[in-house]
This record gives sequence, structure tokens and C-alpha cells, in this order.
Amino acid sequence: MAEAVLTINAGSSSLKFSIYGLGEHDRPSLAAKGQVEGIGTSPRLVAEDATGQRLVERRWPDDRGLGHTEFFRVIGGWLREQFGDMALLGVGHRVVHGAVDYAAPVRVDPAVLAKLEALCPLAPLHQPHNLAGIRAVAAVQPDLPQVACFDTAFHRGHPELADWFALPRRFYDEGIRRYGFHGLSYEYIASVLPEVAPEIARGRIVVAHLGSGASMCAMSGGRSIDSTMGFTALDGLPMGTRCGALDPGILLHLIRAYGMDADGVERMLYNECGLKGVSGISNDMRTLLASDDPRARHAIDLFVWRICRELGALAAVQGGLDGLVFTAGIGERSAEIRKRVCEKAAWLGIEFDHAANARGGPRISADGSRVAVYAIPTDEEQIIARHTLAVLRRAPAPGAA
Repeated sequence: MAEAVLTINAGSSSLKFSIYGLGEHDRPSLAAKGQVEGIGTSPRLVAEDATGQRLVERRWPDDRGLGHTEFFRVIGGWLREQFGDMALLGVGHRVVHGAVDYAAPVRVDPAVLAKLEALCPLAPLHQPHNLAGIRAVAAVQPDLPQVACFDTAFHRGHPELADWFALPRRFYDEGIRRYGFHGLSYEYIASVLPEVAPEIARGRIVVAHLGSGASMCAMSGGRSIDSTMGFTALDGLPMGTRCGALDPGILLHLIRAYGMDADGVERMLYNECGLKGVSGISNDMRTLLASDDPRARHAIDLFVWRICRELGALAAVQGGLDGLVFTAGIGERSAEIRKRVCEKAAWLGIEFDHAANARGGPRISADGSRVAVYAIPTDEEQIIARHTLAVLRRAPAPGAA
């Protein structure tokens, strides 16, 4: 019987999943992917195979109190109908924050789950929902092995100086340090560069993961050197609804002058800032690019400005730049944002190819460009599947096959 692993990326109102069959040399091969979206409002299950052919679409008129556990039952039932000839070895989960304790994927047990629960205040938009996905699987199939794969892990090889805030030393020892996020995405890009862009794969690169959540990572020799995100996923670039880097004195001012408490500040910084807050229109870059409203243009200009500022900083810490890679939703799909960034960053040695950019690349810089620029789709699920299989092969669970 063929073997498979399942990956899950659980959000507040969605359960994204992918199932991978294990081919030659145990390399995961995508069999199907899908999601339940609209949990809590009007749920909808959709899935397609590796070629993009729709396999299922099912809607519920309302959620009727159904949550992640019930919808994992739905997903599991559909997977058994569709892939009953595959033996599921285990489930891999995206978990945003691993903090100090977790520098690599880990098999989930009650002690691990308790430690990850304690990190929820550091990633309130993601961590609680990531853990809800783990609990949903455990409730339905308690004997099925589960593996947590961390967005912070890829950055744990940073030079130590890149991890420090200029705070009293004791806070670093207690775990208040710069971790970096989107590591699963960056790890995937690093893994495909030798094939897609071999001329820069071992060089000095900046990868721009631009989506609703956005960050940038300096990579040298395929390893993370520094990142725009720090202790939490609020830092760095402006995002869909998150503020990005902020003078800490602003927080003191909000508390003293506006009477805001910690909950109010947290709610605003995570949900009311970024593109949405600056534009007053939308957190969706597609909507802003299509708008004639000057507030939309202002939000876009700020986004590009901050990308270029961080690009210069990340090039500086590497002593130069050999390549720039755009990825994630905006980075992969928005030719306009790529164009604006590259034109503004021409001083670094970028010679832009407008026609290649309009086609979507993968290479979007001219042949003679001193800095090679690419647009490469990311695949975090593929990395999760690989890590999950590696963990399970090292320590297989009784009855896991």
C-alpha cells in the first residue's frame, strides 16, 4: 500500500490541507490540496488535484456551531473516499512560533503542545489557530503522529548579533530576541534556487516574501543571515493589517495620551494598521492597485518605500547583493509592485526586464544585470511534508503505518 503524509495550515476561519504521496526515494509528491474556508460563517470545502482539476466543492448554509475538529472530520472522510489506497503516516502542521526551544521540527506530545500554547501571545493571529488544528487532529485520530514545523526554525542559524535587541542582557537570556518568521517559505526558496537560479544560489540574496503577511530575509550560501521580522510577526514591513516596524515610544504615547490598554494596543497593531490602516480602504493589494483614491496610492507608495529601505539594509549586512527573489501572493503575482521595487532599487545594480516581468519570470532582470532578480512561487506545504516525513522516519510511532 502506498504511503502518504498530510499537511495542515490552520487559520482562524480556515483549514488548508495538502496530501502527499511518497514516491521514489521517499520524495513527497502532491496528490491533492484544498481548504475549508469560512469556518464560523458560511463554510465551503474545495479541493483540487496536482494538475488543478477540481475534485470536490461542498458548501454549508451556516456553520451550525461547527469548528476545526468537525471540519477535520469532514476533510478526513473525503480523503479516505478519494485516497483510501494510501496509508497515512502522519500529519505535519505549520506552527508560526517555536521560540528558543524549537530550532527544528518536532513530534507533538502534550509537553510540546503546552510549550507552544505559552507562545500564543507572541503570535496571536496565528499560533492559537495552528494549535487548534493540532487539537482537531488529536480529537479525531488520537493515535495519528503529528509534527510541528516552525516558521522561526530557518532563522535560528542567524549570527548572534542579528538576534539581539539593545535591552538589558537578562531579557535575551529569557528569550526576548529576534526570531524571524516565514521560515518555511524561505527554506523552500533556498531549496529550489540551485535548480531555478544556480548563478545566485550560493550567493548573497534577499528574498521578499510579500503577502498579507510580509517580510524579507537576507540569505548567504542558502542560510538565513537576518530578517525584517523580530520577536513577533509585527515587525518589519507594513502588511495587510499589521503595522510593521514601529518606534516603541509610540506605544508609550498611545498608553499615556490615549488611555489605551495592552489589549487595545494589540488589537490595533495586528488588525487595524498596515495597508488597511494607511489607506482606510482595504488590506488587499489588488484592490488598492485598482483604486484611483489617493489614499490607496499612498499606502502602496509606503509599502514600496519600506521594502526598498529594508532591501538596502539587508544588502548591507551581507556586504553586497547578488540576487533578489520575490515570492508569496503579492511577490509572485503583482508585476506592478515588482517593477516599482526594482526601479527604485536600480542603484544596487538591478537592470530590469519589463517584458520578462510582465510574463511573470522566473527571471525578471536583464541578462547583463549585476543583481539577478527572480519571481519564484513558494511552497511551504512541500517543506512541511518533507520535514514531517523526516521526523517520522527517525522515530516511527507504533501503529503509525
